[in-house]
Amino acid sequence: MTAQAEPHSDTRPHRNTQTVTTTCYMCACRCGIRVHLQDGQIRYIDGNPDHPVNKGVLCAKGSAGIMQHLSPARLTAPLKRVGPRGTGQFVTISWDEALATVTERLGRIRATDPRRLALYTGRDQSQALTGWWASQFGTPNYAAHGGFCSVNMAAAGLYTFGGSFWEFGEPDWEHTRYFLLFGVAEDHGSNPLKIGLAKLRARGAKIVSINPIRTGYSAIADEWLGIRPGTDGLLVASLIRELLRAQKIDTDTLTQTSNAAWLVIDAPGTADDGLIARDDRGHPLTLDAAGTVGPAFDPARTPVLGGTAMLADGRQAVPAFQLTAARFLDDRYAPETVAAETGIDAATIRRIAAELADAAFSSGLELPVPWTDWQGTHHETMVGRPVSMHAMRGVSAHSNGFHTCRLIHLLQMLLGTIDAPGGFRYKPPYPKPIPPAVKPAGKPAGVVPNWPLSGPPLGFPTAPEDLLVERDGRPCRLDKAYSWEAPLAAHGLMHLVIRNAWAGDPYPIDTLFMFMANMSWNSSMAVGETLRMLTDKDATTGEYRIPFLIYSDAYASEMVAYADIVLPDTTYLERHDCISLLDRPISDADGAADSIRRPVVAPDRDVRPFQDVLIEIGARLKLPGLVTDDGSPRYPGLYPDYMVHHERKPGQGLLAGWRGAQAECEALGPPNPYQLDAYMANGCFWRGEIPEDARYFKHVNQAYLDWATDMGFLDRPEPVIHQLYAESLQRFRLAAAGHGLIQPPDEHRQRIATYFDPLPFWYPPFEVDAVDAAAYPLHALTQRPMAMYHAWGSQNAWLRQIHGENRLYVARPRAAALGIRDDDWVRLTSHHGTITAQARLMEGVNPDTVWTWNAIGKRAGAWNLAPDAPEATRGFLMNHLISDLLPAREGGYRYANADPVTGQAAWYDLKVRLEKVAAPDAPLPALGLPRGQPARPTTLGYGSWFRKNRKKEPA
Repeated sequence: MTAQAEPHSDTRPHRNTQTVTTTCYMCACRCGIRVHLQDGQIRYIDGNPDHPVNKGVLCAKGSAGIMQHLSPARLTAPLKRVGPRGTGQFVTISWDEALATVTERLGRIRATDPRRLALYTGRDQSQALTGWWASQFGTPNYAAHGGFCSVNMAAAGLYTFGGSFWEFGEPDWEHTRYFLLFGVAEDHGSNPLKIGLAKLRARGAKIVSINPIRTGYSAIADEWLGIRPGTDGLLVASLIRELLRAQKIDTDTLTQTSNAAWLVIDAPGTADDGLIARDDRGHPLTLDAAGTVGPAFDPARTPVLGGTAMLADGRQAVPAFQLTAARFLDDRYAPETVAAETGIDAATIRRIAAELADAAFSSGLELPVPWTDWQGTHHETMVGRPVSMHAMRGVSAHSNGFHTCRLIHLLQMLLGTIDAPGGFRYKPPYPKPIPPAVKPAGKPAGVVPNWPLSGPPLGFPTAPEDLLVERDGRPCRLDKAYSWEAPLAAHGLMHLVIRNAWAGDPYPIDTLFMFMANMSWNSSMAVGETLRMLTDKDATTGEYRIPFLIYSDAYASEMVAYADIVLPDTTYLERHDCISLLDRPISDADGAADSIRRPVVAPDRDVRPFQDVLIEIGARLKLPGLVTDDGSPRYPGLYPDYMVHHERKPGQGLLAGWRGAQAECEALGPPNPYQLDAYMANGCFWRGEIPEDARYFKHVNQAYLDWATDMGFLDRPEPVIHQLYAESLQRFRLAAAGHGLIQPPDEHRQRIATYFDPLPFWYPPFEVDAVDAAAYPLHALTQRPMAMYHAWGSQNAWLRQIHGENRLYVARPRAAALGIRDDDWVRLTSHHGTITAQARLMEGVNPDTVWTWNAIGKRAGAWNLAPDAPEATRGFLMNHLISDLLPAREGGYRYANADPVTGQAAWYDLKVRLEKVAAPDAPLPALGLPRGQPARPTTLGYGSWFRKNRKKEPA
């Protein structure tokens, strides 16, 4: 056999090359990248080794950004619909006409009833702009992606310990010895998690993944627990019970840094039952060993965690920890009791609890770093608790997700691991006060024609008085966020917008304005119903029930066909962006950081960055924050100008680095007109180190509290006391019991009383509890693969070669019982709908669960894919099976298929039955190609351009 010669590669550097740094947009990690240009065109992309997020590591998504930028699905010019919605019949119009049309319509709305504009942004990374813009317009109807992604995670953390999993914190990768993962798919935190997991494996730390599906991170874990979907909280509650029984909890940390010792009033039937007992100055009270009652955190007193106190007015009170212990020591949470429901045997539960205790309390981890706590006590070392945890959508996207997340945080608090060496660490600007002080604006009296809201449309209620409801209890917002149906909807409820706009519930709107929100396909529940609502007309007037729809996207997604006006966005390599500390920063636990994107190449189409367009529309509308006193544009340079010169309060802008006329300030300081130049010279990021003695115990570390105040992250250098007992939830329960001026309508009282428990608890997911288990015996899940992110990736020529179609993954024993083999066509049926798919058998899945990769299936005609593209012919979308409403309750009312506390979409509560079929169902009709789209290439060749156009160079 003759060996073949290696092909010749010309490795000489080309003269016409350039390297530009910017920030990736292929997922939410926001890694630093280097874009290499040759002859003015993008040649390849690699990781920036100097960037704090990824340190040069880049995944398949990031490297494939070239094909995202060159996608044949890119929109090319503004469009106006001329045919029925959904047909893709458009004409190309000028930007002048597009902006004039939008401005005229929005101006009319603002002058009459600002609520009739609803602005909702999907996978947007500029919410510090879009939410502020909505406030300036005067509409409360604004929300972003988090309501159907991770608001349970964010809200549960912010109402419990002032931080959260995901972007608000990270495990202590250098010191963790035991790492628990709950419901984390490969697409989230991709590069940072991979880097961190590699460190843990190298050090021999134990990794335990709790997930119904064993892929990605679960596949490399030391132990995989294939839990039944929606029962993570039940498992955690059982772990808590075992720790309490073994007395393996950090009582000192609980007493000194949480409200565990605070006294809770025990006065059933009264208006302050269940509230924290306080003295005349509002200080929480505790009980000490001598039986006396006094203020919490008095250095002269030693509070106890159990007992009954007699208050000065004769009422009784008990420590919050005593209530906690009573709940979780109940046999309801015994390992033998929960084993059948979770699918995790009792012996494993007990062993995991023992391993957690051993890792936390027997490690001897102690860092030789002196520090001083907020009470002035000096500590010579930082004592570690090297157990860390991370969780994401697999926990969050259930109707019991809020309390499940709270349970995980309670487990962390009992072990004393939060921001301790080896534990879960805050990232600046967190921790925040519990919860953050901002309240949602948009009460009835605060929505006035031609006037901005008094504050942001999103916030954190702490009592019924903060809700956005009418006098009769009806919601003030289109999505019903901050109403009695979802009081703590911290991110808004985007998944309910189309149904409510169609139904005119709670009121009709005029215009729905959306950005990067593929709500007619993979971002929607009940896809068939959603398509009907988008195209439904009023029988009397013949007009669409959702009168006008403005949509902005860079690509011809499924949603484009349903818009009346399309405002084409650029790709991420053609615009400025801001990854701000006011929004979703790129900090790490040892430093604050933010970053920018910069245009690497100029658009070759008639497209504009959405942020520029939004600012120009605002200036044309004369929104107060977007014009000067003489009515001229405040930001004539559009979004880059806004990034540099906008201030939320004096000295605090979107970017923290190089502030001040001489770039002499960090975080706080006057605008610097050359700030973006400084960022670009530094790889498009800024990072400020936290002092060494301030890096742990941030919530009670005086050095950190001072530093964070100086940086503008905190208003005052005051401790963030962990809320084991969430008093704010109890205030809502008291309203449901008939106390206070603001009370829920009768039909919501029982729901509030049940789910606004100040202590976390587990309950079955709503759909699981509502449907017939015999008729729908299987759980059905989706998760995103490491090489894809939302719907973007499956139009990417390189990534399509990895995931060009999806299969329904079935446990082998289940498939054998049903006579199903690999690639057989099967039917999935839920209480809401039915789909067909091809099966793929596997071992690493909970036996009562089927699953698939999300957002691979595409509708024919969308994304400029060929009619016979595998995404459209063999791909499928589980969303067709998921109802956006729960089955009717007593009285016929249907609540949203969502968490009752936050309103988060319960994507993962789905129950189905599975059967083999002979052939697939017919797909939906193909969408028409929007006008002006480039011809669909048979083969998308990229490198050939450089071979054909390479300039001659001397040898």
